[in-house]
Amino acid sequence: MSGTATPIRRGELPQRHDVLEPRWVRWTLIGVALTFLTLFLFVPLVAVFTEALKKGWDVYAEAIIDEDAISAIKLTLLTAAIAVPFNLVFGVAASWAITKFEFRGKSLLLTLIDLPFSVSPVISGLIYVLLFGAQGWFGPWLAEHDIKILFAVPGIVIATVFITFPFVARELIPLMQAQGSEEEEAAVVLGANGWQTFFRVTLPNIKWGLLYGVILCNARAMGEFGAVSVVSGHIRGETNTMPLQVEILYNEYNFAAAFAVASLLALLALVTLAVKTFIEWRLHENYDDAKEQ
Repeated sequence: MSGTATPIRRGELPQRHDVLEPRWVRWTLIGVALTFLTLFLFVPLVAVFTEALKKGWDVYAEAIIDEDAISAIKLTLLTAAIAVPFNLVFGVAASWAITKFEFRGKSLLLTLIDLPFSVSPVISGLIYVLLFGAQGWFGPWLAEHDIKILFAVPGIVIATVFITFPFVARELIPLMQAQGSEEEEAAVVLGANGWQTFFRVTLPNIKWGLLYGVILCNARAMGEFGAVSVVSGHIRGETNTMPLQVEILYNEYNFAAAFAVASLLALLALVTLAVKTFIEWRLHENYDDAKEQ
């Protein structure tokens, strides 16, 4: 019969019929998008580099190699170098537990993972002041044992870890849920132990998603301002990260130096964007290969 619908085979998606909008609608939407990107992304980005180089390369280089700026760069990299691996381990462990097992409190764990997304970074910093401050819950004990958390590197690292720990887990959980556990179960049946199953089956399947989460986590760790501002104390040459250094220089009307340090953050953001785009392309390629199989 001519009116009989074509059956859809198992595993196939129904054909999508594109809706053709009028040309003026498409061009209007494209124009709005390009205008928005130009005004709120490209223009500010160009302005940062323009202001940074406004007084010449000598002033720019002098601002970058300034002792306080070097200290801020080192502290930013150190903080990211500690926070990202910690969140990598946590993200993989949490994703494995949530996607491979059923247990009481699973929904609570998912809620806690999303907590940093819903809590203001400033509030997060204040929580650590309440815990580790001189009048906080653990403040007297820390002072008695000469352990310094606030206004020191440990406090900055702890606050950064809290702000950034959802990124790896939230990237891996949907990916691992979509992949299922059939391959891991097959590996166990064939005699593989837990570590062999993870390194030879699970990790190769999630490597691009894992790297994507790590890139996002690293970008947020280096650019975090609110929580770090609360716990750092703004001590020059000791507890200032790059975002805090930019704020201090700007408040002192040292605009050339402020934009010079800001341009480094912008360069890091551009590199992160390039790597992120490459990983998204690889992820899309892997999904296409999986569909063909």
